[in-house]
Amino acid sequence: MTLETKKTVFVELGRFLSQFSEDNSSKKETVLHNDLFFDDFIKLIKLSQSHNGWYTPEQVYFSIQSWAKALKRENLDIWLSGYKIDAVKPKNIALILAGNIPLVGFHDFLSVLITGHSVLVKTSSNDQHLLPFLAKYIIAVEPKFADKITFVEGKLENFDAVIATGSNNTARYFEYYFKDKPSIIRKSRNSIAVLNGTETKEQLSALGEDIFRYFGLGCRNVSKLFVPKDYTFDSFFEAIFEYQDVIHYEKYANNYDYNKAVFLMSNFKLLDNGFLTLKEDKSHASPISSVFYEFYDDIVDLQTRLKSEDEQIQCIVSNNLIENSIIYGETQNPQLWDYADNVDTITFLLTI
Repeated sequence: MTLETKKTVFVELGRFLSQFSEDNSSKKETVLHNDLFFDDFIKLIKLSQSHNGWYTPEQVYFSIQSWAKALKRENLDIWLSGYKIDAVKPKNIALILAGNIPLVGFHDFLSVLITGHSVLVKTSSNDQHLLPFLAKYIIAVEPKFADKITFVEGKLENFDAVIATGSNNTARYFEYYFKDKPSIIRKSRNSIAVLNGTETKEQLSALGEDIFRYFGLGCRNVSKLFVPKDYTFDSFFEAIFEYQDVIHYEKYANNYDYNKAVFLMSNFKLLDNGFLTLKEDKSHASPISSVFYEFYDDIVDLQTRLKSEDEQIQCIVSNNLIENSIIYGETQNPQLWDYADNVDTITFLLTI
């Protein structure tokens, strides 16, 4: 298959995904293979929460729409324009995927196939259904992909390189187990926001999206705030009040009650609005339903510190206070060229 053929297949997948939204899923006559896949995908979305309690229809639809927007011809063209892909010698690439948010491993899956390699996928037990379904759709659009996609339940074998995502603990296992193979091993990372007190209500409300989307389970979710000395959180709490319904979701509420109780029993000072706790803490990794915060004296000193902690941070949100930071509300809308851990997956796949 040529690169243009592969692009066309994924553009068609994007068109298929664009039909599905929480408010109105509408079948379009011009989309290929709707007779085979449309109704079954609706059923799968409705069943997702029974497969993984965190995969509510709202969160699954958000992920689907995000990929529908990403898989457009112009985005694929921009993303791949700087690479020489057609000369690749195909190899077998193993993927060990996470399952913290819906379709979290799709970018790696896409990267392997778009570069011409074959993919061996070991899905997370928390996300075993969505990606295999999309793989079936891809194969229906272009049957040549059937020989390029394999889902593995047992031991991974006969692969040339691996991309594995997990916690810091599992990363150590991956690094040892795959020491003789070219690899990308992704560890735990968190995202942060840097405020200076001049943020508008609209910006702080958008920051709530960065905190609460996917219930805070993603590495691109903001879990830590850096604020200037004497900062008060009144405006922040007022702006995020619109996200209060999150507490009505049982799994989130259970985490809120448990983590708040643990903090209080440890005599930690908390700020609390009834659905989110704020705790002063130097760590970037806060538990679900809580965000840590830390005061800073000088923004230049903070910039230097954050550069030194780069390997712990996935992305930074700010109002242009930090170089290469993301605007409020956009952490869960990465572009195709926004690589996890800032590791260029395509370059890796072209050089193995």
